[in-house]
Amino acid sequence: MEKRDCNFSGTGIAAPDAKLELAARIAVQEALRVKAGEQVLIISNPQRDAALISMALYDAALEAGGKPLLVYQPCKSQMDFAEAGVIAAFDALPEAVISISAGKLGKDKKGIAAPYSYGGKSYDHIFHLRQYGEKNCRAFWSPSVTAESFARTVPIDYALLKRRCAGIGDILDEAVSARVSAPGGTDIVIGLAGRKAKSDDGDFSAAGSGGNLPAGETFISPQNGTAEGVIVFDGSISLHDRDIIIRTPIKCVVEKGFVREITGGREAYELRETVTLAARNACRFEREGGIPAGLGEVYAKNANAIGELGIGLNPEARVSGNMLEDEKAFHTCHFAIGQNYDEDAPSLIHLDGLVKAPTIVALMPDGNERVIEHNGILVCDEPPEQRHIKK
Repeated sequence: MEKRDCNFSGTGIAAPDAKLELAARIAVQEALRVKAGEQVLIISNPQRDAALISMALYDAALEAGGKPLLVYQPCKSQMDFAEAGVIAAFDALPEAVISISAGKLGKDKKGIAAPYSYGGKSYDHIFHLRQYGEKNCRAFWSPSVTAESFARTVPIDYALLKRRCAGIGDILDEAVSARVSAPGGTDIVIGLAGRKAKSDDGDFSAAGSGGNLPAGETFISPQNGTAEGVIVFDGSISLHDRDIIIRTPIKCVVEKGFVREITGGREAYELRETVTLAARNACRFEREGGIPAGLGEVYAKNANAIGELGIGLNPEARVSGNMLEDEKAFHTCHFAIGQNYDEDAPSLIHLDGLVKAPTIVALMPDGNERVIEHNGILVCDEPPEQRHIKK
């Protein structure tokens, strides 16, 4: 009997969707650039949208000559552990990893209890070890993605996106601090000295690279303990178990890098509850041996830390209460409460929250200021002589 690969196309398991199939091909062939013979690990959930996208990606990987493995696990929240079989799949050293989840991938129980070490750095998830430490895989992840959003926001001009991400990244890399203000009441300064920006520009072709699809943001972790001021979230925000549209703005008073006060309406109450839960669970995990002795208090403290400033750059993204897409929307920036991306402020949570129409100004080492956005309008695309403002 002739040997042939089995795929989902035409089986009736998933209804054909030309737009979704196109987005999946772009994800596999342009973003990951899967080559013949490469292992492609796809982790998903038995939830309609996640399953439809994962099946389309499986077929696209086969079409590219890859060797896809599709693994389903129950849906996970920010504080849940991934299934043991999912963690074990990384031991096969797949060259490409895709996480298409209705919630989150899930934490690595073993990695949190006994962090992996590589090159003098510590990693609490085997995924992070393989990607950022050993750099033997490349990846993208799409938490809470919908089929409609994936099909609409993945086929974009990646050359333009890459140029914009790089331009903003260059400014943030050099800056010593940044000030963010907005009509909603946000007015905060964060230290950036020694930090390097990261770009989610859709190019995940190099080993060790990765990001979201939909792509479209440049982001950076503030220096620990430097953020000072007020953040007023007025778009949407992530909680430990879901994303929500903000009806009543959430005001966060930030001192020395930590949120000291959260006020507002129902949304503020839910945010406080999530932060409190993360701190409480950190202490419980330490008692149960899930976090190394002495680190429970660190994880608990960082539940209030400011871990990220990100700038949305995907022209097809819109704010709808799905943070994966919301944080990529033009005319917004976002801050995260909880763990940062520099692996030096661990926490059980990373809660992104949107600020509308921000003005973002970077302070450079020579005392000059560089305007990145003004009232939500990107200024970096203007000629250099229009970007400088002398202090």
